[in-house]
Amino acid sequence: MPFGVVRFNLVDPRATPASLSGRYRAALAMAAYADGHGVGTVQTEEHHGTGNNWIPSPFTFAGAVLGATERISVTVSAVIGPLHDPLRLAEDIAVLDLLSGGRLVTVAGIGYRPEEYERHGVPWGRRGALQDELLETLLAAWTGEPFPYRGRTVRVTPRPFTRPHPLLLVGGSSRAAARRAARLGLPFFPSAHLPDLDAYYRERCAEYGTEGWTMMPAAETPLLHLSEDPDRTWAEHGEHFLHEALTYASWQSKDVRSAVRSAATTVAELRAEGVYRVVTPGECVALAPESPVLHPLCGGIPVEEGWRSLRLFCEEVLPRLG
Repeated sequence: MPFGVVRFNLVDPRATPASLSGRYRAALAMAAYADGHGVGTVQTEEHHGTGNNWIPSPFTFAGAVLGATERISVTVSAVIGPLHDPLRLAEDIAVLDLLSGGRLVTVAGIGYRPEEYERHGVPWGRRGALQDELLETLLAAWTGEPFPYRGRTVRVTPRPFTRPHPLLLVGGSSRAAARRAARLGLPFFPSAHLPDLDAYYRERCAEYGTEGWTMMPAAETPLLHLSEDPDRTWAEHGEHFLHEALTYASWQSKDVRSAVRSAATTVAELRAEGVYRVVTPGECVALAPESPVLHPLCGGIPVEEGWRSLRLFCEEVLPRLG
């Protein structure tokens, strides 16, 4: 049974174009290796204009992964919906769904960085309305039938492989996001372990007469790196984990709720906190049945170290969970 998630955001603050090209190609090779060893999901995401090369084009990367694999699903978590042209996004997802035989999962959020909206020329204050339009357009477009759009009638082809439509979840940590998902009859992906918000979503589904479900992170959802010697790995590579933790924390206001949120300012604090964990294969097995999230290329960590982590997971952990 497929198990576990391998996350790639391709962060590398010291990269050159040549080294970043190698990192991207390594990520594809890792995805193919994970696919061949029974990993269930590759997860990627979207951020723009960062100083550390955070991936800005998740569907391009998802397409490459889907082309390099046969069974593994690819989750874009999350696409920043209001930054995308709705019709073009409907086409891109439909083509990827056809190419992959239904292995693409899209989580649509609205983001939390005003600077990303500014660089795209999208009004921050209209993000809710734009997200509504995007989701409604995707669902109408994937029917393959003509529908009204911005004062004209349009049609999007080809129709996707998955019926009634490719798997689309609404992400977020607000009641507005939960209402949006319930109104449209879409599953809800809270950005953190938020049982009260899940209950609110289910109440709104009953109110709207829709059916849905929640894919909610566990109370603890650490990002994992595997090592036979965690002390050595923290000493040699802790700066990479800290870089990503500090970057992510710097983007989050007090109103943003996230399953991956660190308050650490040093490597020692990060290790003690437990949001990022370096574990042995045996310790990883003990984390089951929660599906672990492996982050082999975290924060610009050397590719060879990322391979060591992934191989330990696939060769030492997965066989013990079969």
